[in-house]
Amino acid sequence: MKVLIIYAHPEPRSLNGLLYRTAIEELKKQGHEVKTSDLYAMKWKSEVDADDFPLYGADETNPKEKPMIVAVQSMIGYSQGQLTEDVKKEQEKLEWSDTVMFLFPLWWSSWPAIMKGWVDRVFAMGYAYGIGFSEERPHGKRYGEGVFKGKRALLATTAGSPETSYGPFGIGGQLFNVLYPIQHNILYYPGFDVLPPFVAYNAGMCQQDQVDGIVEDWKKYLGKIETAEPYHFRSQNGGDYDLKTLVLKEDLVDKDAYGLEIHLKK
Repeated sequence: MKVLIIYAHPEPRSLNGLLYRTAIEELKKQGHEVKTSDLYAMKWKSEVDADDFPLYGADETNPKEKPMIVAVQSMIGYSQGQLTEDVKKEQEKLEWSDTVMFLFPLWWSSWPAIMKGWVDRVFAMGYAYGIGFSEERPHGKRYGEGVFKGKRALLATTAGSPETSYGPFGIGGQLFNVLYPIQHNILYYPGFDVLPPFVAYNAGMCQQDQVDGIVEDWKKYLGKIETAEPYHFRSQNGGDYDLKTLVLKEDLVDKDAYGLEIHLKK
């Protein structure tokens, strides 16, 4: 298996740093190939701006006098092979990989801005989305279809709060709901099969024996990523949604589901 690790933490000595190094070592020990993108070490440019699109303003059909529409400029840049070199290198890694791991601390109920910026810049229109439009697919190939269909993706994160705070009635919100915008709206959207996440709780407050336990749990998790069952999200074009409104058909709504779990097939 070919695993790409996208890693975001500014401190190598953090628990995240330990999990990152452990993942590289353990995956290679299991016989997998590994490539990495250490975003802070790379000094990844997270903001999208006109510098990302060399063709913007290059000719009269694409003048700078017109407002820049990021999606359109990313599509033009991708179709013409004119995205920036750092973005093209990350796209090449994605194409090489079978499985993509996103390893990060859970900050403000999401991933760090630098990792969101990786998605903003790398998932260009025409590359990761905006494809496959037809009469049968008026919204294109997405949510269960798309360019990453057949590839796996997973989140590995650390949270400062205890596990109970991310339960069904926890103050932080049920973890599935907290991570839904990433797991469903970013990863499943272009076709990834998304695995349930690995989460280390009480990060920053762990004693050494607890850290050792987290690392052992992490190694066990890594040993199963090739065979683990992904989430069974409902596909956009599989008949479960009204394609005019993009709303789940009423007869499929599970009244006992907790929040966004209605979008899982039982």
